[in-house]
Amino acid sequence: MPTARNIDPAEQQQLIDIVRRAAKAEILPRFRNLSDASIRTKSAPDDLVTDADQGAERLIGQAIAELLPTATIIGEEAVAEGSARLADIAGAELALIIDPVDGTWNYARGLNQFGVILAATSFGETIFGLLYDPLGDDWIVARHGEGAFFGRPDGTQRRLRVSDTTDIDEMVGATSIRLFPKPLQYQLAATFPDLQRMMAFGCACHEYRTMAFGYVDFMLAGKLMPWDHAAGLLIHQEAGGHAALLDGTPYKPTLHQGRLLAANSRENWERLREKYAFLV
Repeated sequence: MPTARNIDPAEQQQLIDIVRRAAKAEILPRFRNLSDASIRTKSAPDDLVTDADQGAERLIGQAIAELLPTATIIGEEAVAEGSARLADIAGAELALIIDPVDGTWNYARGLNQFGVILAATSFGETIFGLLYDPLGDDWIVARHGEGAFFGRPDGTQRRLRVSDTTDIDEMVGATSIRLFPKPLQYQLAATFPDLQRMMAFGCACHEYRTMAFGYVDFMLAGKLMPWDHAAGLLIHQEAGGHAALLDGTPYKPTLHQGRLLAANSRENWERLREKYAFLV
């Protein structure tokens, strides 16, 4: 078996710095300052890409290539353009997966729910995750087996834990209902009154951040792109949560089909799995 690569503390700090620089150079100057020509569609009318996405991914990718010259770089926009392949994640000793602006629809409309997601994998297993908020200039970060931490530029950090809610009628959930087939959307929406609240962030970065802070108890996902979930699920796990596909398959960033459930405990995951079994 090949030996898995790790991200050491010095590399972690350098990766955080790279993302912060990209946000300051490419994302924040364009926020609420985008022309119509700088916003384009990809696979669907609501699947957007902007100059900020492409500029930030280019800057982050170039900086990672200098820092980690043997790493495989998988950017969301590079995959969309055909210059990077998801299939390369499985065999790479070290792969860096970049979502340069997660929540592009929000960002393009001047809404503040967007972020940058960076994950590192080794032979198909996630070893590092970063969820960065450009507007707050703060981040949540995790390395495999070492816990999840909220950090700020002044060097302060605190360890994070998921919520301890146990009653379903007191739970706050999150989902993007539009990512499920239309017939299932009606069934899914019918479960919302059973909960305290169901959120729709339109941004995986902030879904996972809010779960790690303990304010959202579970999340349902109908799409499994690794730039959306690899980093966040590692952070969720390191904060004490449990996640798997609804059919019970353990999540890996090499899986790109299926429906995902992340919950604040394994016991609650099992209870919620029964409730949402119709989504499988």
